[in-house]
Amino acid sequence: QVQLVESGGGSVQAGGSLKLSCAASGSTDSITCMGWFRQSPGKEREGVAHINTGGRAEYYADSVKGRFTISRDDAKNSLYLQMNALKPEDSSTYYCAARPGWCGSILPAGLFRSWGQGTQVTVSS
Repeated sequence: QVQLVESGGGSVQAGGSLKLSCAASGSTDSITCMGWFRQSPGKEREGVAHINTGGRAEYYADSVKGRFTISRDDAKNSLYLQMNALKPEDSSTYYCAARPGWCGSILPAGLFRSWGQGTQVTVSS
């Protein structure tokens, strides 16, 4: 099993930046793709960015392209999300996720096996 713990959420004004981190432990050798999702009350969990082992092949939702950057440090079993030019509509609970298979695009949440507990991001106008 894989355990994931997010950190780095908080409150920021529109136009500001935040960096989320996710620490993986357990059977990390089984992980190929890691990703960030977000979910707001009453809405479905949506994929934000995915990245494969070794930092190969990054994918982003259209709503965050050019503003968010996903990265991972496999030696540290860590995943990151640098969020710049934040907008109020980016406010949500952000989740780290992992799966054993490759990600060839932004995939549905149901295809990820392991999840963190979530971290809140609030962007004020």
